[in-house]
This record gives sequence, structure tokens and C-alpha cells, in this order.
Amino acid sequence: MSSELWRLNAGTIAHGVRTKQFSAREVTEAVLDRIDATNPRINALAEVMRNEALAAANTADQRLAEGNELGPLSGVPITIKINTDTSGHATTDGCVPLMDHVAKSDSPLVSHLRDAGAIIVGRSNAPAFSLRWFTDNDAHGRTLNPFNPDVTPGGSSGGAAAAVAMGMCAIGQGNDYGGSIRYPAFACGVVGLRTTTGRISSYKASGPNRGITSQLMSVQGPLTRTVADAKIALEVMSKPSALDPNWTPAPLEYSDGKDKLTVALFKHHRNYRADKSVVSALNQAARWLEIAGCIVEEVEPPHFEEASELWRHLVYDDLRRAGLAAFNEMGDAAIKRGVALSMEGVPELDRDGYLEALMRRFAIMRDWSVFFQRYPVLLLPNSWERQFPIDDDLRSRSRSNELVTAQSPLLCTAMMGLPGLSVPVAIDQGLPTGVQLVSWRYREDLVLKAGEMIERASQFSALDLLAP
Repeated sequence: MSSELWRLNAGTIAHGVRTKQFSAREVTEAVLDRIDATNPRINALAEVMRNEALAAANTADQRLAEGNELGPLSGVPITIKINTDTSGHATTDGCVPLMDHVAKSDSPLVSHLRDAGAIIVGRSNAPAFSLRWFTDNDAHGRTLNPFNPDVTPGGSSGGAAAAVAMGMCAIGQGNDYGGSIRYPAFACGVVGLRTTTGRISSYKASGPNRGITSQLMSVQGPLTRTVADAKIALEVMSKPSALDPNWTPAPLEYSDGKDKLTVALFKHHRNYRADKSVVSALNQAARWLEIAGCIVEEVEPPHFEEASELWRHLVYDDLRRAGLAAFNEMGDAAIKRGVALSMEGVPELDRDGYLEALMRRFAIMRDWSVFFQRYPVLLLPNSWERQFPIDDDLRSRSRSNELVTAQSPLLCTAMMGLPGLSVPVAIDQGLPTGVQLVSWRYREDLVLKAGEMIERASQFSALDLLAP
């Protein structure tokens, strides 16, 4: 039994440790053995924290033996992304010049996870500066998609998604600026929760100054194998911290959360050609939601295309002001070319133009707020395409633009700081398919509720497919 403990989900592990069915040490050893067996092949983890993990597991077991109450994640193996401060370890951001950029303290969410009893077994890989939908860098190498090495595992939290899918951890911490949790979850067939801006404290002492669009759009969140585990992780990760003035004490559940859901299905747009696998997954998820009692209506959300383009203009101009110098100084060739191709042809806004764009953002958010009054949950793709071939963003300017267009369902929702849940649906030609569920600000409870309905019907398990 102990050798198979790496297969268990977070909730099952925490319960088993608290009730002494097995020890935190046994779980940690099983997961570390699993990492040894699988990580050399797919390179999901840039660093394995073996000694620290075993020491933390021993501490958890000792606390239980002494009669102390354990936290909700006691004994649960997790990973932390290489762009998130973990005390005593380098916050490399996937850059060779930052290999010795050792964090002196934990980011708040890392502290919250430790306090809840989670065992950090390693640091998950990401592209340089976490700004590609691919996971590769000169500092730590390439992460492979565990289903097919010829396509991306997603980015930027591709290492976290691949690690969760392969059983190297039960929870992978990620962050999402333009799809960096949801796209890897889709690519690797796991659950990925992008939280509302301000839900989870986002701060790192090694890089405390955040750009304007990062403050408005970038969030932290978990990648897991089940929706239930995403809920557990959300509760822990959303504890308060004064280090992030954006943090908001919003409830995790609301009184209307038990109402019958009305869901807007968005699967067609005049300017986007959806892959057949994408449409099939949306249709299947919609049928399951209807069977579960939801009302599903096909409708297009307001200003969809404009909202996606607005993400591009706001973020790129922010990066021009505060990011390009760092990319050129410390980034690898892939990030330099990828960013240059995606920015090429996007005009730079002057001061008044940028302020007008921010004003337009607010107006679009108002219309979406009204939209969610009628349709509390929006069902839409993660991407209009299936998983991209490796390094497809480096081929040409035209292909780079096609990729940005394909990711519009990720970008438009990130632009408004909204929560989104990526849920797997099925396997199509050897690759996972999935859907995205979005709701209004701080309504993670609604996307999690709808996600559980889809999950119950699909019975999808990446782990069962990858490690039968």
C-alpha cells in the first residue's frame, strides 16, 4: 500500500494522515520515489527538495504523536513554481543569471501552505519570466507533456500541471496572468483554478514591485487532479496577508450558491475557428450540466474579441515600460523571440491612449457584471485550438498572432481579473480535452460547483491514463 500512496488525492492523504492510516513520512517517501521514476523523463520539477520534504513529514508525524491537531493539508505533497519565493531556494524565473537569486523568506501563500501542513517536495518548471504558453528555459530545460512530448504541456505553469498529472504531487501551485494555470491544466488533463484578483495574496520579497497589469490581472491558484482538492487548496491559499494590499476578505461561498445554475455556453465566434475536439468537449460538458439540473443557453458574452485585444494592448505596453530591459538582460533566446514576435505589429499607446484603454476596461467589466446577473456561469473553451506543437510561438509572426487569437478565451477573462476553472472532459487522439468555466469576481464557488458536475459525469483521470 505505501508504495502506491502517490496515487492518492490531497483530501484522501490529509484524512489518512490524521487518522493514522499511514504516516506523512510514508506518503512523502512514496511521492519522492515517484518523482525519481518519472521526473527524469518529463522534467516537470526543476528542483527536488528531498531532505526538506522528509524533515517536514517527520515533524508532522511527531506533532500527531504528541496529540497536536494537524492542518487541512497535513502530509499532502505539493510543488511550488520557480517564480514564487520559497525560503532558502533560488527564485530563478527560469533565467540563468538568477540561479543564485535565493529567497530569504516565503511568499505568503507558501507560508499558508506550510502552516496547513503541506509538504513541499519540489519546485515546478516554467518558461523564462513565465511569459510563454510553453515550458522551456536555458536554466532548467524543457518540460514535456506526459501525454505526448511533441506538444506543449502548457505554460507558464507547465511543470506544475505535468507533475500533478504524473503523480509527483497532489497540488501544484501556479500563477495566471493570461492563462498560465488554465492552459497547462487543459494541456495535461488536470484541474486548474485561476482565482479572482485579490483572492490570494501575491507577493515576493525577491521582486516586490509589480507592474500595473500584473496588479490588475495576475493571480495565484492551484492545479490538482480533482475539483475537491482545488477547493481545499483555495481555502488554505486564500488566507490573509498584509503584504498584498489587493487581498480581499471575500467569502468562499455565498447564500445563492445552492440555486439552480443558468449557464451561458459560448462555442462559436465569427472570427475564430474552433477545433472539432474543442466543440465536442463543450457540447459534452453542456449536456452533463443539463443532466445535473442546470439551464444551458448558447450565447456570446459582451465585447469578447475586444476584451481579448485589450489584454494584449495593456499588458504589452506595461511590459515595454517595465519588462523588456530585464528580458534582454537575463532572458533566453526563446523568450526574447517569443515576446518580440507577439508584440510586433501591436502599436504602442501614448499616455492618453493607455488611460482610455483602462477606462474601456472598466466599461467592459460593467457589461460583463450585468451579463453574469443573468448567466452566473460561462462555459467556454480554454483555447480554440488543441494543444500547440512544441515551440509553435517561435515559428513566425503570423503563427504567433494565431496563437494569441486561439487563447482569447483565456486572455479576455484574465483582463478583467475574473476567476476561471479548467476541467478535463475526455481524450481525443491521445490528448486531453477540456473546458473552461468562468464567473464573476469572487464567485469561485460557482465555477467549482459546475466543475464538480462535469467531473462526476466524465470520471476523467489523467493519472489512470498515464499510470494504469
